[in-house]
Amino acid sequence: MNIRETIEDREINILSPLAARAKYSWGRAKHEPAEEIRTCFMIDRDRIVHSKSFRRLKDKTQVFIAPPGDHYRSRLTHTLEVSQIARTIGAGLNLNIDLIEAIALAHDVGHTPFAHAGEIILNQLLPEGFRHSQNSIRVLTRIEKHRDENGLNLSGEVLDGVLYHSGYGKAKPQAATLEGQIIHLSDKIAYVQHDIDDSIRAGLLKLEDIPSEYLEALGYTHSKRIATLVTDTIANTRRFIAEDAQNAYVSFSPEIDKALQGLRRFMFEFIYQGSVCLAERRRAMFIIEHLFNYYRKTPQKMSELYRQTAEQEGLETAVADYISGMSDAYCIALFEDIYIPQSLVPNALKSKAED
Repeated sequence: MNIRETIEDREINILSPLAARAKYSWGRAKHEPAEEIRTCFMIDRDRIVHSKSFRRLKDKTQVFIAPPGDHYRSRLTHTLEVSQIARTIGAGLNLNIDLIEAIALAHDVGHTPFAHAGEIILNQLLPEGFRHSQNSIRVLTRIEKHRDENGLNLSGEVLDGVLYHSGYGKAKPQAATLEGQIIHLSDKIAYVQHDIDDSIRAGLLKLEDIPSEYLEALGYTHSKRIATLVTDTIANTRRFIAEDAQNAYVSFSPEIDKALQGLRRFMFEFIYQGSVCLAERRRAMFIIEHLFNYYRKTPQKMSELYRQTAEQEGLETAVADYISGMSDAYCIALFEDIYIPQSLVPNALKSKAED
């Protein structure tokens, strides 16, 4: 028995009966022989970490665009916080940590520059619309490459968890695995709490601005609120499993869910739709819209990968792929290079004329 088989057997013997197991994975779109050491979910996690789209998350906005200082969240630090929260919940429910980590690290690789501002404008510009969760699937299955072939060829459970991580509310479709459902809630736990932290750091919010009913239910500090939400998720889900394991799903208790939804609504009204974020969003959408129109008119300016996509799937799809993959800084630099007036006179000629 090799190391992978030992790990797979350990999953079967130790994990919850409701956990996903690598040995019985749904498989990949293209069959691959098993490895001696890593399970399929471990391989997925490693492919995601080594992908270009994952590395670019470090230079993509979470909430505030290019904020001064080194301590504001980026899309990458958000992803790591989601992973940390989800792994804790997964441990409390005795689920598959490798699958949880793979979904968490991949869930936002399809996010645009400038956070949801980029998503909003691309959704308006594309006839079929644009959703970052669906684009994450496109990045993982079409744009990223593995062994010179399109897509990372990830396990079905990972793709399912990424696709259904977004949104909030009982009407939203759920991931098929409990591990995927954990990412859905962990994403909400992470961004609401760290956006409060960043907003306070930016001087846009004070703790006393937040309605006391939400703080009393969840906690008055960043760490306490996360601890409350994580503990409640574990306890409530374990209660569901004990009552009806076959129909159990990952969720908060009603009172904690109500508090988090209220806190989220407050953040939308006070911060996300506040004057600072709206002003930033308008500027970001202006940049992306002009770049979109520019590359739609001059597709030859895009790299070969996106020119091929234009031929195979249509020009607008290719332009959206190109722009959605950009970091904030690269997007701004392209806009400046294309649209901002600058001298084209050689330095030597300028110096001679000045003499």
